[in-house]
Amino acid sequence: MVTRRSARLSAVSEVAKAPGPAPPKPRITRKRKAAPEDAELAPRGETPSTPPRRRVRKANAVPETPTPAAVGLISETLQTNGLAKPKLPTVNRLADPNRTNAPLFSPQTSRVVAPQSLDAVSPSKLPRVKATTANLLEEACAHLINVDPRMKPLIDKHPCRLFSPDGLAEEIDPFEALVSSIISQQVSGAAAKSIKARFIALFNPSPSESTQTPDDLLTTTPHRFPLPSQVLSTPFETLRTAGLSQRKAEYILGLAEHFASGTLSATLLSSAPYEEILEKLTAVRGLGKWSVEMFACFALKRMDVFSLGDLGVQRGMAAFVGKDVAKLKAKGGKWKYMSEKEMEEISERFRPYRSLFMWYMWRVEETDVSTME
Repeated sequence: MVTRRSARLSAVSEVAKAPGPAPPKPRITRKRKAAPEDAELAPRGETPSTPPRRRVRKANAVPETPTPAAVGLISETLQTNGLAKPKLPTVNRLADPNRTNAPLFSPQTSRVVAPQSLDAVSPSKLPRVKATTANLLEEACAHLINVDPRMKPLIDKHPCRLFSPDGLAEEIDPFEALVSSIISQQVSGAAAKSIKARFIALFNPSPSESTQTPDDLLTTTPHRFPLPSQVLSTPFETLRTAGLSQRKAEYILGLAEHFASGTLSATLLSSAPYEEILEKLTAVRGLGKWSVEMFACFALKRMDVFSLGDLGVQRGMAAFVGKDVAKLKAKGGKWKYMSEKEMEEISERFRPYRSLFMWYMWRVEETDVSTME
């Protein structure tokens, strides 16, 4: 018995020693361990299914408003040449909240189109004169406070130079302001200034200053902004050397054509109703509604302009009426602090001085409006 068993074991041992293919390695599978509650609920013989991965939404950063950088270039007059703005003599002129109150420098004729001076008004009509460039800001501030007393602390803390007698005395080249608006689109304020400087230098060559950069030329020598006709006669590729994209160069050429043909003029921009100005300017490629609103407020010095699409204004209004601006929401793919309907209802009460109200709404959340002046 013992002998027979020993013989069997010996035979098995010899077979194990014999050469042959190695047995396949066991396949390792990674399975999720079932939670105790899964094990109880799952039917016998079934493995609990893996639940779908939960999507974690990343918190969106608060978008910035382009207002300070873009408007800073619009409201900057060329006569400053990057230096301190010269103080022009204030002339007491007739003012109208629903009309242009800035003296406009005609791009093609160099003529200044301005509201009538009070000295030129007939003495018999003087008693009927209500608003002048000397008292326009004072009248507007009083109206804002009368509508909502909460405006008083803002007005006391932040004097608005834009619509002051000094601000209304500045001569504005509308062609320059609109070109600046196009240049500043989708670039930083510093980049926009540099491109504008190089653009102006294209039309102001000076052999003795050939070693200086366009930025140096703009800040050291007086230069005039090019006429629309000069821009039209400049080769397209030359315009591009200033740092303009192909599309922006096309936009500026199109704008120059409107001024050269007379479709746009200082006279029109000075006297036409705002709705007509909005219609004519938004018909120009490269100028959207927001750009025209900023131009009308900061360049034309129109007192009754209000931008429902400006995020800085929207945020300031939300804070002004007591909303929690930390709860920024995205609705329909757009950021919203409050609805445009609500903004319109609130701003309507401040007519015809909504431009000044808008300026103070930027101030509520401490938007740096100093760059807009």
